[in-house]
Amino acid sequence: MSDILQEVEAVLAARRGADPESSYVASLYARGPSQIGKKLGEEAVEAAIAAQYPDNAALVSEAADVVFHLLVLLADRGLALADVEAELARRFGVSGHTEKAARALALPRDEA
Repeated sequence: MSDILQEVEAVLAARRGADPESSYVASLYARGPSQIGKKLGEEAVEAAIAAQYPDNAALVSEAADVVFHLLVLLADRGLALADVEAELARRFGVSGHTEKAARALALPRDEA
């Protein structure tokens, strides 16, 4: 993992107990994982929209927002980017079609 991502994760950990009025990250934590996930989704949509235009700087900026909010969500759940890296390593060398089919079979189904 890059140094900046490690630094961001350290800041996220330090902000866990901060005052939500004085820290954006603490305000996200205070809202809980559902709202953090919603914010992540909003940022992902903005990145997808930016991808439709030739302005690479805008796409990079939106991608940074996506990564940042993903890190916040992971931290809120007690996870780190290293957990995501481990999952990617587990999948490496497996056909994307095969891996996706295996995930679809493993998803819990509603019993209703």
